Amino acid sequence: MEQTNHKTNPKDVVPMVQKWAFGAGNLTNQLLPAALGVFMFFLVVGFGMSPYKAGILSAIPRFMDAILDPIMGYISDNTRSRWGRRKPYIFGGGIVVGISFILMWQLKIPEAGNNHETFNFIYFLLMSIIFYLGYTVFAAPLIGLGYEMTPDYNERTRLMAISQVMGQVAWMIAPWFWYLISRPELFPNAPTGVRSLSYWVGGICLVMAILPALFCKEIDQSHLSGQSKLSFKSLVSNVKDFFKDIKQTISNKPFLRLCGATFLVFNGYQIVASFAFYIVIFYLFKGNQPAAGQWPAWFGTVSAMLTAFLVIPIITFMSTKIGKKNAFIVSTLISIVGYVLKWWGFHPGIPWLMFLPLPFMSFGIGGLFTLMMSMTADVCDYDELINGMPRKEALFGAVYWWMVKLGMSLALFLSGVILSAVGFNQNIQEQSIHTITMLRIADISVPSIAGIIAIWVMWKYDITEKKARDIRQTLVDRRGELK
Repeated sequence: MEQTNHKTNPKDVVPMVQKWAFGAGNLTNQLLPAALGVFMFFLVVGFGMSPYKAGILSAIPRFMDAILDPIMGYISDNTRSRWGRRKPYIFGGGIVVGISFILMWQLKIPEAGNNHETFNFIYFLLMSIIFYLGYTVFAAPLIGLGYEMTPDYNERTRLMAISQVMGQVAWMIAPWFWYLISRPELFPNAPTGVRSLSYWVGGICLVMAILPALFCKEIDQSHLSGQSKLSFKSLVSNVKDFFKDIKQTISNKPFLRLCGATFLVFNGYQIVASFAFYIVIFYLFKGNQPAAGQWPAWFGTVSAMLTAFLVIPIITFMSTKIGKKNAFIVSTLISIVGYVLKWWGFHPGIPWLMFLPLPFMSFGIGGLFTLMMSMTADVCDYDELINGMPRKEALFGAVYWWMVKLGMSLALFLSGVILSAVGFNQNIQEQSIHTITMLRIADISVPSIAGIIAIWVMWKYDITEKKARDIRQTLVDRRGELK
């Protein structure tokens, strides 16, 4: 078992103001997709967009986003300016993403005889392209900024812990968007609710997004070298350098282990994430949605609260005592215990029992991104040791999150496949005993099996605290202090 007894050098400690400012950026990074997940539902049932066209509106911008993420990471890594490599993009992208989110949802409200589908389709497509462009410009440099704010092994975990705590706030409030939009005492109809709520979401995201640009400190650019010169004249060489950097990134074995484990744990969770909603309604309340009331929303909110205020602090403490890899293994095992306990946690007539497995289950996602983000920062040092400059924090972050986004698309597809395979029928209120039983088994087995495989993937991950500190010292000797 890895022992970590090193005391963080005071100059490597990130001030709390900067930690919370970076966390504010992550809040925006989490709140936008959380809100979109709710709002897209009302694009169909509120604004009357056909499911086919809604699918196109979801697919095209996301496909573009997946392509642009690594490119934006490369651009940020190779930028030299008086304001830094990250801050100009975070500031500008944050403003664009907040305003475009608001504008994106100012669709025409359906009227008698005209639902404005063609206009809404074209308008939404154009605005969503602008939104995702802004989101990419904001998010890729933000992730890179987090990786470079401190060179200390344990301080990186503490920074990512606060960032993830603030990110969980998004998942505490997002489940209630369904409730607010549908309340007749608040809004005359769902489209009006979506249009109005978008001002709040977009405004909050805009303010939170620019805080990292205003308060966080980047790596000292005077220690950087090897960056490509970004210009139209050097476009050909830029493209060659981009693909060279991509090749080095995806050839990094410790990084591939992080990506593989994240893919398994996160998507094992995502595949069954919606199943709790179905089990609550169709098992606990026999398909009676009004009787289910706020229980599904509370399930999501309580899970996020436990992750933020119980699990992440424990994970952070654990990682400083036994190392990041071991903390990941322990947290994943605890989450598997939680998934198994769901078999007894969902009990008709006693809905509050559903909350009992949550403290255990929350160790999965709570430990995952807190530790993986911190370990990716260590991998960036390892990459510089092996491949030299330029440092590629934003590119590593972009590739990592590209993999997450790809996995989310796959998870949504597999979720539907499993629902069909177990015989779920959306046209009837009360599902068969066989369907519910098989759905509950899938709800437990999918994330549990994925977690076990993820532990196997991470078993030989070898960047311990000692190795990370040795790498840092070598880099210091080679080019001076990291910050």
